[in-house]
Amino acid sequence: MIGLDPQHEELFRLVSDAAGRIKQPVYVVGGYVRDYYLNRLHLKEQPDIDFVTVGSGIALAEEVARALETDHLSVFKQFGTAHIRWNGIDLEFVGARRESYQRDSRKPIVEDGTLEDDQRRRDFTINALSWSLNSENYGALLDPFGGVQDMRNRIIRTPLDPQETFDDDPLRMMRAARFSTQLGFDIEEKTLEAMQTMADRLQIISQERITDELNKIAAAPMPSTGFRILFETGLLQQFFPELCDLHGVKVINNIRHKDNFWHTLEVLDNVARVSDKLWLRWAAIMHDIAKPPTQRFVPGTGWTFHGHDALGASWTKRIFARLCLPLDERMKYVRKLVRLHLRPIALVSEEVTDSAIRRLLFEAGEDIDDLMTLCRADITSKNDAKVKRFLRNFDHVTERMKEVEAQDKLRNWQPPVRGDEIMEKLGLKAGPDVGKIKKAIEEAILDGEIPNEYEAALSYMYRIKDQVLRQ
Repeated sequence: MIGLDPQHEELFRLVSDAAGRIKQPVYVVGGYVRDYYLNRLHLKEQPDIDFVTVGSGIALAEEVARALETDHLSVFKQFGTAHIRWNGIDLEFVGARRESYQRDSRKPIVEDGTLEDDQRRRDFTINALSWSLNSENYGALLDPFGGVQDMRNRIIRTPLDPQETFDDDPLRMMRAARFSTQLGFDIEEKTLEAMQTMADRLQIISQERITDELNKIAAAPMPSTGFRILFETGLLQQFFPELCDLHGVKVINNIRHKDNFWHTLEVLDNVARVSDKLWLRWAAIMHDIAKPPTQRFVPGTGWTFHGHDALGASWTKRIFARLCLPLDERMKYVRKLVRLHLRPIALVSEEVTDSAIRRLLFEAGEDIDDLMTLCRADITSKNDAKVKRFLRNFDHVTERMKEVEAQDKLRNWQPPVRGDEIMEKLGLKAGPDVGKIKKAIEEAILDGEIPNEYEAALSYMYRIKDQVLRQ
């Protein structure tokens, strides 16, 4: 255990002494040991540390809490586990156990076991490593399934036959895709074959657990890796068929369209290169989601997908609800970006008017920068010259937007004359007429007829009130 954080080394000695006092062997297990050998401990401000003891995990946790002089101890008797929060570190204690499962249940039959039993029930060899904290072999690595060698070979592999490992907990198939994506490891052939064979077993897992793994894939440096694995194994079809439906290419009169599934993954990776915002990445995942039902072939024009932006936006809440994703402002943000994702690109292919830019700034509001990031990522083609030309035009649009924004200050804009002021000055009661006048002022500013200033808006209100009210 060379090069450990001194605080962690001191903690391990303390846990070792506590275990010695109650005569229970203890080991550091799981992700902490794995990340030590992968040189990834520094990626977390404070990594979680899991301890397995041959005996009562609760009894050991209580002894450690006394030694640490902390009352931040949580005991979960029904699971035989305990948790200590200490100096920003989460410490988990559990007794070594063995588990067996019935075919149709995710609730295991749990019995006390040995360290070897505990290691056998782990998901992957790289997570089945442990360090002894016992006096007779303190610091010894216990690696019964060759996890360190698998790290060197950059392989994800199950400790037991993968059919048995995945049958015990089908979520492990999602975790295989996630670890492959996060670490850049390949999934061993037999393990990958088992994922393909057993994909439908994922149906017994709660959507919340599936989505937690999916979000970790989406947050990875190159998320397309995990989505490709999920798609090719059939796992993605189990919970996100709309994304799978994007796959495929139709050809009529020798005219073909791009494969929108692989295009979506390319857009997702493009976003991931410049932003770590999870919900912007979800906007990339969703941006073309409604292309299949809007696909049409128009002679003389080719393939069109008119309205896929609006339809995709309308699907967002339903898909988020089914995937157990949040239905709050984060969903509304994704829905807005899906609805608007064609607007900046449309400005590239037409004369850029201030009016069009004002309207986009007004609708996008504070999310305009993220929208532009998504739209830039959406410019994909095998023709490098075409991509460069589009990006140059897009740069021009971006500069024009900066100029209009600096001049008119339309980001998060509210019309200068409020509804209550319209009622007061024109002697109107609340109702449709107030909304019509407010909308007319808004349109005049967006069209550039009047400046975005209070006096100009007030003067315009008086000028057009009779005309609007007659309508």
